[in-house]
Amino acid sequence: MPGDHHTPWTLAGEKETLVDFLDYLRGAVIRKASGMPAATVRRPMVGSGTSLLGLVKHLTRVEIAWFQYAFAGADVQVPGDDLADDDDPQSVIGGYQAAVTVSNRIVAESSDLSQPAERRAVAPEPMSLRWILVHMIEETARHAGHADILREQIDGSVGR
Repeated sequence: MPGDHHTPWTLAGEKETLVDFLDYLRGAVIRKASGMPAATVRRPMVGSGTSLLGLVKHLTRVEIAWFQYAFAGADVQVPGDDLADDDDPQSVIGGYQAAVTVSNRIVAESSDLSQPAERRAVAPEPMSLRWILVHMIEETARHAGHADILREQIDGSVGR
């Protein structure tokens, strides 16, 4: 896992800043889960059963749930969190990257951060795009931190 990646130095508008920070965190998760054998990234590393690949699968679900299903109101199947027997690093990470691409397109196409989601997800009412972006930064940051710890337990790698 070469090099350390630093916080984005964004001097842009609110939406661009939020997306830059979210993309920075998404990239950190991908870097932590990449470059290891499937058995290694699938292996639970803590008592809760959390694995690096499981974190990526969970983040794929929340990307699809919040941006595609809730905000855009798309008729999509929101995947589950559980790893399937045939899930491998390439397919899970590729699925996450594809979900991120769609999420970023949805955000780019919206001109108003105050715009409410088309439907509610787990919140009691539809949330604004601003809230969804901040929530996804929070969600992804929590799991990026988990990924940092899991990767260090696996091979001693540190850094962002």
